[in-house]
Amino acid sequence: MRASTATSPSAKARAEEAAAGRRLFVLQIIQPGLAGLMDSSVSTLAPLFAAAFATHSSSDAFRVGAAASVGAGISMGFAEALSDDGSMTGRGRPPLRGGVCGLMTFAGGIGHTLPYLVPDFRIATTVAAGIVIVELIAISAVRNRYMNTPFLAAAFR
Repeated sequence: MRASTATSPSAKARAEEAAAGRRLFVLQIIQPGLAGLMDSSVSTLAPLFAAAFATHSSSDAFRVGAAASVGAGISMGFAEALSDDGSMTGRGRPPLRGGVCGLMTFAGGIGHTLPYLVPDFRIATTVAAGIVIVELIAISAVRNRYMNTPFLAAAFR
C-alpha cells in the first residue's frame, strides 16, 4: 500500500519554502551585513588612516578608529532599522536588520583599527592595510555566494 502524499508537503512546496527562507536570510541578514561592511570600509577607513598618517602615532590612530567604528556602527544600525518597516519591500524585521548592519559596520571598522594597538606606526599600518584587503575579499566572496555576483566583478565594485 502506498502512503498518502496529501498530508506531506510536496517536493515543489518544500523547494518554494526553502527559496523563500533563503530570500529572507539574504534580505534580513546578508544585505544589511554587506551594507555595514562596505560602509565601514569608507566611513572608518578615511579618518583612521588620516589620523595615522597625520600624527604617525598608533595610539592616536587607534582612538580615532575606535570612535569612528562605534559612531558608524550606531549610525548605520539606526539608519537601517528606521529606513523602512519592510511592509513595501518585504525585508521585514527592522530591529534585526539594524542590529546586523550596525554590528557589521562596527566589526569592519574595528577590524582595521585594532592593528594600531601595536606601538610601531609602520607595522600597524601595514597590518591594517592587509586587513582591509582581507575585508574586501570577504565582501566579494559573500556577494559572490549570496548575490550571485561574479567574484571579480564584486571585487572591482
